[in-house]
Formats: sequence, C-alpha cells, structure tokens
Amino acid sequence: MNRRFIIMFSIALLLAVLAAWVANFWIKGRAVPDKTTSVLVAAVEIPYGVKLEEAQIKAIAWPTNLVPQGSFSTKEQVVGKVTKNNFYPDEPITEKRMSEHVGGSTLSGLISKDYRAISVRVDDVVGVAGFILPGNKVDILSTKKEPTTNQAITKTLLQNIKVLAVDQEVSQEKDKPAIVRAVTLELKPEQAEIIVQAMQEGTIQLTLRNPDDPEFVVTQVEVAEPLPIEKRQVKKRTLKIIPW
Repeated sequence: MNRRFIIMFSIALLLAVLAAWVANFWIKGRAVPDKTTSVLVAAVEIPYGVKLEEAQIKAIAWPTNLVPQGSFSTKEQVVGKVTKNNFYPDEPITEKRMSEHVGGSTLSGLISKDYRAISVRVDDVVGVAGFILPGNKVDILSTKKEPTTNQAITKTLLQNIKVLAVDQEVSQEKDKPAIVRAVTLELKPEQAEIIVQAMQEGTIQLTLRNPDDPEFVVTQVEVAEPLPIEKRQVKKRTLKIIPW
C-alpha cells in the first residue's frame, strides 16, 4: 500500500512539474514586449499661454499602439510653441493644445482661427469686481438712451465670449480677484464691430457666465412707447404786454 501510494504521488508530482514548466514556457512566449515610440510629455507643470522651453519637456517610451493622437516625438517640434492649456507632469504634449508662435506677443498665438482680440476698458463694476479672469466666458450688455423717450435701454449684444486676458495677464493660474482696467476678448470681426459701435453710442457691461452653461438665451427688452400727444402734460404760457 505504501509502495503504491509512493508511485502515485511521484507520478502526480511529475505531472505537476511538467504542467508548471509548460505554463511558464507559454507565458514567456506570450509576454513579448510591445514596440515603443518616443513621445514628448511635460517634465514640469506648464501654465497656459507661455512659450515652451526645452527644459519643460522630456521624451519617454510609449507603447506604439497607444500613442496619443497629435503627439510629438522630438523637442524641436514643440520648442517655441505657445500652450493653449495647462500641462501637468508626464502629460503628453499634443498638437491641438499648442499654437504656433511666429513673433510678437504670446497672446497672438492664443487667438483662435478667424477670430480677433479686442480690449475693452472696464472698472470694478464693469469687470464684475475683478472676478473675471483669463479663460472665463462672459456676456456683453449694452446700454444707451433712446432718442425719442430719453430712456436708458439695455440689451444683450453678445453671449458666451471668451476672455483672453485681463490687463496684461493671460495666465489661467490666477484664482484671486483683482481690479483691472482692461479686458481682452476673443471675437469674430463682425462682433468686434458691434462692440466698438456700442462703446461709441453708450456703455457696456460684462456678466460672468458659468463655464458649464454654453446656452444662448433669447432676451426681450421692453421699450416704453412715447405717450400720445393728448396725454402729454403741456405747460400753459401767459403772454404779458408791457406798455411803453
């Protein structure tokens, strides 16, 4: 009985060793390392609206089948470009989040295609007490006096307009309000004409939008109609004749 047990145990042990060897051989055959490609990522935290420098980026090995779309492989491809978003360490640098810089200020590289940048003068009220910061979205209201009634009429001119800069600051890292003198907006050419005309005819006011609210609201402004002639108050005048 003991002899039979020893034989069966030996056979089972041999089969177990053989199965382990086959499994190990199969796993090693399947664990062929994937091909890798050099991909540029942020070496440090990179803020919005700055020209990339070589010290801010690094190249790492990335699985070829998982390379992010629009990524770069050499530093020469991105050095000097302007960031359109914040980048965090080890985050891939991609084409859609970068802009060419051909000279002048970095702000020119942040303007979207077919858009223009225009600055409007603001104060603590127009600028929403300084809470408007680069990257925010605003609506623009215009107020002017109606010639026939001499009443102030306010209407919404433009909605969901991007703020490119406040004063000369384009960084989105600012999170504290500050009283500013000018706000630079990103507008289409026809929108810029509307703003310039509104500033000549009256005053403008900015209203801060929730970033998760891209909807355009149709507003209606009630304009007071002039009173009929018979209901207007007419002052009576008395003509006095003074003898010579």
